[in-house]
Amino acid sequence: MERFALLASGTVGFLAVALGAFGAHGLKARLAPLADGVQRLEWWNTGAHYQAIHALALGLVAYLASRSSSTAVTVAAIAFLAGVLLFSGSLYLMTLTGLRWLGAVTPLGGLAFLVGWASIFVAAWSLTNARP
Repeated sequence: MERFALLASGTVGFLAVALGAFGAHGLKARLAPLADGVQRLEWWNTGAHYQAIHALALGLVAYLASRSSSTAVTVAAIAFLAGVLLFSGSLYLMTLTGLRWLGAVTPLGGLAFLVGWASIFVAAWSLTNARP
């Protein structure tokens, strides 16, 4: 799990920076003429921001995996990856297509992020309770 989480952290982080730069440089000019262009660029930036944060969270999962074999560590990794796909992915797709109904998917990603953070808490709690 440690290696998987580190690889996921690096991949998700790399893509967050690349997609953030694309939004700032490539999309800005393309979205500017659209009536909702400013809003769509904000969606993109929010997606990249949350993706970057959760790339770091996956690094934390890797650290916990090196110290604990708790199932909560695995749950956290899966939840963070699902959160990035659902939360950031839906915002990226909304930005590119303008289909606002995709916003209904975004909260599911937020819920996955919450599950991930709660799992971090559980894993950390079991880690600290295992020591005298």
